[in-house]
Amino acid sequence: MEDSSFTPRRDKYNKKPQKEKTLFQEIISTFIYIVVITGIFLSIRLYVIAPVRVEGASMEPTLHDGDRLILNKVGDIDRFDVIVFPSPEDNDKQFIKRVIGLPGDEITFTDQTLYIDGETIEEDYIDLSGVSESDLQSLNSNFSLASIEGVEEVPEDAYFVLGDNRVNSKDSRSFGFIEKDSVTGKTSLRIWPLDRFGFIDDTE
Repeated sequence: MEDSSFTPRRDKYNKKPQKEKTLFQEIISTFIYIVVITGIFLSIRLYVIAPVRVEGASMEPTLHDGDRLILNKVGDIDRFDVIVFPSPEDNDKQFIKRVIGLPGDEITFTDQTLYIDGETIEEDYIDLSGVSESDLQSLNSNFSLASIEGVEEVPEDAYFVLGDNRVNSKDSRSFGFIEKDSVTGKTSLRIWPLDRFGFIDDTE
């Protein structure tokens, strides 16, 4: 019985043998691959996301010294987002604080209660239960935008930021508003330590 299979004439007579890559070509291909992958990684780190490490206690109990987070460099900033920005006093140092006031907000703090546009704000991310009354009065005293900045509202293209550890935080109460354009990014995901891995404002 004859084999009925056949090879098309165009494949039989026009098929070109594949050339094997030389060692030099293999090296060049590998080098280009490494350059492309490195470029993609650096672009993502520069423009999209980056790791960031918490230093100090100004964001306790939400964040602790040594926590490692993922910084998101894209997207809009909303009220109560945790953001990273250069220190107004030393641009080589990064601060991490919580956005309390957006442009147009009226902010006052009276008797350990925060008010935005006259509305009481429940700050569940704060725990000052172990702080003495005298420290609360001296380190977390009453304020308004008028008393510390001489204005009634957060200016356009600016934020008012505070640390969650209000008795141990250098923030907008001392250095004023943060310009929108100065914000490096926002963060909501903790990746270290592993036993606290997850979104930072999730209720534990």
